[in-house]
Amino acid sequence: MPIQPRNDPTPDSSGRTFKMQRTASAVLYAVLVLVALYTARTFIPAVVWAAVIAIALWPAFGWLERRPFFRAHHIVLAVCLTAAIGLLFVVPFFVVAAQTINEAHDMLHWFHDVLRTGFPMPAFVEHLPMSSQISRWWQENLATPLDASPAVKNLHSATVVAMTRHFGGRVVHGFVIFGFMLMTLFFVFQAGSKLGQQLLSGSRRAFGAEGAAIVRRMAESVRSTVVGLVVVGLGEGALLGVAYMVTGVPHASLLGMLTAVAAMLPFCAPIVFLGSALWLLAQGSTVAAICVAVFGLIVVFVAEHFVRPVLIGGSARLPFLLVLFGILGGAETFGLIGLFIGPALMTILVVLWTDYVVERR
Repeated sequence: MPIQPRNDPTPDSSGRTFKMQRTASAVLYAVLVLVALYTARTFIPAVVWAAVIAIALWPAFGWLERRPFFRAHHIVLAVCLTAAIGLLFVVPFFVVAAQTINEAHDMLHWFHDVLRTGFPMPAFVEHLPMSSQISRWWQENLATPLDASPAVKNLHSATVVAMTRHFGGRVVHGFVIFGFMLMTLFFVFQAGSKLGQQLLSGSRRAFGAEGAAIVRRMAESVRSTVVGLVVVGLGEGALLGVAYMVTGVPHASLLGMLTAVAAMLPFCAPIVFLGSALWLLAQGSTVAAICVAVFGLIVVFVAEHFVRPVLIGGSARLPFLLVLFGILGGAETFGLIGLFIGPALMTILVVLWTDYVVERR
């Protein structure tokens, strides 16, 4: 009886089958990850904010995690850090809100007077270039009762209501994202250093040693960006707050806090201190107004051109131009979180360029 030949797969067919299975598995994994990200897309900003804050605090968190008390009570450390971060954001907001409520009566009285009589033209306008044209426009649009002013005739009540609803919706959405950010941050701190080790291990397994090194450089870039934006912003706010108090600007501490927040965004601090200088000028304090404006410009120039680029670009070894492109381009592309993502992407660009040049040599 003849023996039938066996249909055993050849080595080549086995290899092709294995490659097809690996490709199909990779496609399946990618599809599942994309579907999961699409499902949780509403909460991605909260996760990204939590990741940025965790990266910025990771060295301090690691030091606290190694303390004997927190080593035995790890959940206490997660609760304390999350609560501290929540208070760091919430307390200034409530301080500003309380100050606004205290001033609400005077502001409403001033607003009703302005609607009835209009804005009186400041005396310094007469000394400006083209003062006659500015005075004529001011008298026609702002010095008359605002109910009949051509400058505000398009601000109908329906428009104001729509704007108020939109603003209220954005505020509620911001609070929801903030709450989920704190929740995510708590679980990140609860996972502790194991999570960081798992992320580095996964990066090394997926992209090799070079990929893990890039991930580590990105984390360092995010950390240095947070330090550069926050620390420099607080420094500018403190210095200009002192200037407000010395020159007699009302609510100097509140304005100093607003200046610190604005200074965390590139080139936004002048909006606050130049507005304060204009208020002083309108009150007739010309010397004080000039002092606030000049001092603010000096502080911002030094901070934006010397201190901040060194803090942000120093550890990441980024040139000033790439730091500026990363901050401004990231903010334009991704919003506020782009302030921290942009320099990290510029870091990747520098690392890839450096590796390419080294390999070509």
